[in-house]
Amino acid sequence: MTSVTYNKKAKKPMQQDVVFPIVNGIILCILMFVTLFPVVNTVAISFNDGIDAVRGGIGLWPRKFSTEAYNTLLSDKLTWNAFGISVARTVITTILNLFFTSMLAFALSRKEYVFRKFITLAVVLTMYVNAGLIPNFLLIHRTLKLSKTFWVYIIPTMFSCFNMIVIRTYIQGLPEALAESARIDGANDMRIFWQIIFPLCTPVLATVALFVAVGSWNQWFDTQLYNGGKKYLHTLQYLLKMKLATSMNTANAANASVDALASQAAAKSTPVTIRCAITVVSALPILLVYPFLQRYFVTGMVLGGVKG
Repeated sequence: MTSVTYNKKAKKPMQQDVVFPIVNGIILCILMFVTLFPVVNTVAISFNDGIDAVRGGIGLWPRKFSTEAYNTLLSDKLTWNAFGISVARTVITTILNLFFTSMLAFALSRKEYVFRKFITLAVVLTMYVNAGLIPNFLLIHRTLKLSKTFWVYIIPTMFSCFNMIVIRTYIQGLPEALAESARIDGANDMRIFWQIIFPLCTPVLATVALFVAVGSWNQWFDTQLYNGGKKYLHTLQYLLKMKLATSMNTANAANASVDALASQAAAKSTPVTIRCAITVVSALPILLVYPFLQRYFVTGMVLGGVKG
């Protein structure tokens, strides 16, 4: 009698263990579908025939397959120029930001540095106290005279306070004996940083690099402020914004004019497919880079955010 009662009680946890994975899997599948549907739908529309895409109702697969939107987009020299500007900006900004931010983070992590608390306070205050858009514009445009130059994308983004705090916290979590043993052997601070600390900071540096690269790649507002009149300095994201505005104007003109609608129907690509094609082209590089940094992402954020 006792064994029967024990078996009945033992079945309840087993039943709960079976129900929870099923419910959890269903919920995750729904969330995955909701998350991926807009992305897959955008890709499907970009590969669809332009006139057919105007009708709408395209799901996860093109109704009439066509690459005309990509041909129209990639045949434009401005697109390749903007792509090159965005790539150069992202690469240079990421390298310089990691270089200067990590060096300052290492200096502020040293307990023997006398001014580390004062400099940390001064740097952190910039996260909370901001002069605003107009003083920033006057500083870059009039004082530094960086407008209408490529360096307006680089110099203002060479340092990040938040990234510095993340890297400094990670360095503080490393064993102090590593630096002390190297110092006993005669190594200076620069050698300790480059040969000991820097290689051990790979997870957090990869995480910060991902933050900086994504932010730099998606930036378009500074292009509009400082280089809007220079087409050879336009970034891909700014070009995307201009294409979106042009597509909306074209669509409004087509709705208001029968001749415009007829000329749009004669074209093989429409603003709908071009807009989706630009979105795919602009997002593809980050999607290709992210898998290589994903394994460092969680580790770097967790280890870099343990201590305050």
